[in-house]
Amino acid sequence: MIRGIFLKLSLNSKIRLNNDVEMPRFGLGTWKTKGKDAINAVKWAIEAGYIHIDTASLYGNEKEIGQAIKESKIRREDIFITSKVWDSDQGFDPTLKALDISLKKLGTSYVDLYLIHWPRKQKRKETWTALEKINKDEKARAIGVANYWIHHIQEILENFEIIPAVNQFELSPYLYREELINFCRENNIAIEAYSPLTHGKKLNNPKLRNIAKKYNKSTAQILIRWGLQHVFIEIPKSTQKEHIIQNADVFDFQLREEDMIALNEIEENYQLLYDTSKWD
Repeated sequence: MIRGIFLKLSLNSKIRLNNDVEMPRFGLGTWKTKGKDAINAVKWAIEAGYIHIDTASLYGNEKEIGQAIKESKIRREDIFITSKVWDSDQGFDPTLKALDISLKKLGTSYVDLYLIHWPRKQKRKETWTALEKINKDEKARAIGVANYWIHHIQEILENFEIIPAVNQFELSPYLYREELINFCRENNIAIEAYSPLTHGKKLNNPKLRNIAKKYNKSTAQILIRWGLQHVFIEIPKSTQKEHIIQNADVFDFQLREEDMIALNEIEENYQLLYDTSKWD
């Protein structure tokens, strides 16, 4: 655990990626957020100071997210947008086309980060080649991967010019993937944690509740702070205004080392999304 720096974190804190792009350490996840709920969630998040929105073509909400950003009147350069290419669009030409569709829906000429959503065996090399072109054409300021295991990343390192800037994968004290985390860090790949709140299914763990009581915070806030202190990029999802605001209220305290260790030791290999691609 790195000491002495976390109290300086804020809602606008950023991490410098391996291509020098600065990415906000905290953002809004939007999986399964549709229609008016998506518009409201993004607007409330921006009102609360969020400057990072995560989406994907699979989510079916890029148009609504683009609308919400436009209506919020935040400058394009002041917000960080991530999207992802879905399995059915993988391959070189289909990936290029998929991004253009996403850009049109989002109402922007570029995304800040574009990810391969899952590492599908047949087409992931072609897809990464497309992402390199997308990056060079300045349609994505940074490119990366999601749900990649070590051998998938090694494949890119051994065959391609550009190293992924980010690996986004499921991560919480209940699924603490130390080997993958260490590998990403050794290769200067930023770690982004999705589902850090376990979809609400593990918020009543007794150890977690005791720690939350000590800091007068919610268990959700403790989980987010745990990730931030591990230098993960955190993207908790909510469609409720009060929770969107509450999730961002994690910058006025610091978990002590003994509590970080206690949370690390919760590890249950509890995985919400089962990844068959690890066998490919």
